[in-house]
Amino acid sequence: MAITNPLQFIQQTRAEIAKVVWPTRREVMLTTVMVFIMAALTAIFFSLVDMGIRAGLTALLGMFG
Repeated sequence: MAITNPLQFIQQTRAEIAKVVWPTRREVMLTTVMVFIMAALTAIFFSLVDMGIRAGLTALLGMFG
């Protein structure tokens, strides 16, 4: 691998950073809200699955115990 001059490296880095398309404030807010909604839905889903497994195991152990 070729050794890059530090000045050339900085120039290349600045050129790559200039290509980045930064999100708008609205896009950041929308994606943040979507992440919170998905996290809440996931928490609700796993809570319901946990309650179902607990009810099934309680019923199963109640039959044998």
